[in-house]
Formats: sequence, structure tokens, C-alpha cells
Amino acid sequence: MFRRLCVLLAVAALSVSPVAFRSFAKGWEPVRTDVSGLSSVARDNDVEIRVSPGYVVVASSAPVQIKVFTILGQVVSSESLPAGTSRLPLSHGVYIVKAGDITCKIAV
Repeated sequence: MFRRLCVLLAVAALSVSPVAFRSFAKGWEPVRTDVSGLSSVARDNDVEIRVSPGYVVVASSAPVQIKVFTILGQVVSSESLPAGTSRLPLSHGVYIVKAGDITCKIAV
């Protein structure tokens, strides 16, 4: 039984790349300057969600609750962001982002 558990844990550890783990662990960071080259994904009156290679960028005029999920439903981030622009580093993949009243799918 113990041997089987060790094998399962080893397989699970190998299936998560170090890049993905590092990206998830870093967290949201404020963006002080205007970031060019971003693709707008979704927008409403208060919130805009954009993507760039390796990042999801959220700009809001008021504090906003944001959640980022993998396509399999695992929570990557669940934060309350202040007004302004913030970005989250993500590894290559497809994610679901919910910010305020907006929910969208992004590809990084």
C-alpha cells in the first residue's frame, strides 16, 4: 500500500512542470506602466481582461474579485485586486477567468 502511494505521488510530481509550478506560485503583481502588445479578451464598464505571452492582465477602475481556473476546474488564483492594472504569470495553456461580472476563456 505504501509503495503504491509513493509511486502515485512520484507520477503526480512529474506531471507538473517546474515552469507551471513557478508560474502559479508567483501571484498577482501590479503593473505601473501601460503594457503594449496585449490582446483584449473581454471588457465591461469597469473591468478589462487582456492576455500577453505568459500573462493574463486585468485592468479595473474599482477593486474587483478575480478567479482564475485551469480548463479542468482547478483554482489557480482567487484574489481581490485593487483598482488599477495587475498581471498574473501563467504557463502555456487554456484558462477560465472570472473578474467581477465577466467570465471568459483565455489561451496563454
